[in-house]
Amino acid sequence: MNLTATGTETKTGRPDRAKSAATFREGLRNNYKAAWGRAYVRVIGVNRELSWVLLDIFLPLFSIAAYVYLYRSMGAPRAYDGFVILGALMTAYWLNVLWSMAAQFYWEREIGHLELYMLAPISPMAILFGMSFGGIFQTTVRAAVTVTMGSLIFGVRFQVADWAGVVGVFLLTLVSLYGLGMAAASLYLVYGRNAWNLSNLFQEPVYLLSGVNFPVKALGFWVAAASCLIPLTLGMDALRQLSFGDPSIGFLPVRWEVLGLTVIGLLTLVGAWAALKWLEDLAKRQGRLTLKWQ
Repeated sequence: MNLTATGTETKTGRPDRAKSAATFREGLRNNYKAAWGRAYVRVIGVNRELSWVLLDIFLPLFSIAAYVYLYRSMGAPRAYDGFVILGALMTAYWLNVLWSMAAQFYWEREIGHLELYMLAPISPMAILFGMSFGGIFQTTVRAAVTVTMGSLIFGVRFQVADWAGVVGVFLLTLVSLYGLGMAAASLYLVYGRNAWNLSNLFQEPVYLLSGVNFPVKALGFWVAAASCLIPLTLGMDALRQLSFGDPSIGFLPVRWEVLGLTVIGLLTLVGAWAALKWLEDLAKRQGRLTLKWQ
């Protein structure tokens, strides 16, 4: 015997199940719309001001050229040209994670969107998923053009024997990176104006520790081992090995790095959900997280 929402008893409980199913479908539909709506802004943003697009594409080529000519002047193997191209690709995603994911909720609060996210009948995770998808699309379009041009200009030849492995590691790295950005979004919001400083703090040191332009094992065993806590390090090291067919340049075997990325990806996604839950509870208790200039 079951009770309906109006308190009427039923023998089968079907009215309750039907109502629950309808509520569940409505929730999924709302969260899907919220995620797509948040991603849409960034997808369309690819075609924003033309001068910005050109700057985003061509300016990184100067940084690539600087490293390539530095390695060539030192007589480094030509594979290092490819390391720089690969580093430019993944650096674009890291910058997007720092400035457009981790710090984004802070900016959303300043322009008044955060209140809408908290009041809407959706999960904030849907907003974060939308931000991630839009950010990946936006970054991929520009980074792909930059990397293609850099490869053609400097004559980089990749020696990929396992394309499925390269694509799989690349996607797994993105999941870990954007999961980290989703988890950091809530924490950045609590730190308020220091979000800007935190992004700066995690930008340059990570370039060094993750070895975006050189094999990370050059840092020595213990430093390289500690830097494996950064998903960018594991992703870069695995992609270098797979893209140039040389396991000797890697710090760890690819299968270990895939395992590490999988664990980090799961932990960061769960951490993002837990951080958002904590943020919501904190907002209810203190009622100040949606105030500007906090």
